[in-house]
Amino acid sequence: MKRRNLIKSLVLAPVALTSTQSIANSQPKKEAKIHFCLNTSTIRGQKLSFEQVVDTSAKAGFDGMEIWVNEIEAYLASGKSLSSLKTLLNDAKQIPFNAIGFAPWMSQDAEKSKQGFAQMEKEMEMLAAIGCTRVAAPAIGATAPIDVMESAEKFSRLIDLGRKTGVMPQLEFWGSFPPFHTISQCLAVAAAANDVDAKILPDVYHLYRGGSGYNALKLLSGEAFDVIHVNDIPDGIEREKLADKDRVYPGDGIAPYTEIASMLKTMGGTKILSLELFNEKYWAQDALTVSKTGLEKTKQFF
Repeated sequence: MKRRNLIKSLVLAPVALTSTQSIANSQPKKEAKIHFCLNTSTIRGQKLSFEQVVDTSAKAGFDGMEIWVNEIEAYLASGKSLSSLKTLLNDAKQIPFNAIGFAPWMSQDAEKSKQGFAQMEKEMEMLAAIGCTRVAAPAIGATAPIDVMESAEKFSRLIDLGRKTGVMPQLEFWGSFPPFHTISQCLAVAAAANDVDAKILPDVYHLYRGGSGYNALKLLSGEAFDVIHVNDIPDGIEREKLADKDRVYPGDGIAPYTEIASMLKTMGGTKILSLELFNEKYWAQDALTVSKTGLEKTKQFF
């Protein structure tokens, strides 16, 4: 009897396993949690006070902001404090999602790299005081060609510094920066760092400008990045001749936004869509109009 039951269970086991797998595979994937963010460069040309920038972002309907470190330094230089800046953001219900700085931490020159790490620590501590938990980490100071393992060791140290301060670095590449211009270089360094907290920071413009394209996004998990800079590429300009000032609103250029949005939404994790533009034509317009327009054009895909 026992033998008969054993045989029966062995025969039915694959069926049960297949059934369980089918149920598991049929579970819908959890969509990414989307946040809309204004990178302050988008309205830099209007020469607003920082208080006006925060007010504009809030009135336009953004969930929060991506702030440049030099803007915080200018705010402090005017006699104000980090605590007043934190209160300003809190009162406006604006989350400081990320910050942009330019410390030369990845320099191959040991002394410059040391100075870069000291600068990063100082800036991270400043960001932590206002509730900002992320900072962009472009490969400032690096010269081509970069050594992946050497760069990964530095990135690993920077992640450790992030855990210490509570402000995590987001490894960034720039399409027109020869030493570090593709997503494959960025991923190689992040992977070689072999750290659970390693994150990258892609940009729709830089993916095109550096020649990476967009298919690599399909290879990323929802935990590979939180922040992505959204913008678009105007038609009619050769890729190698594109400059930051040429960026346009999402959907107004040649980037395949329907496909990009689909990949991001089904990727899972947190996705902070930061509108980053440097367009002088937009800078000549009303800041609130530009901000609202940028948000509306982004939301049409998300």
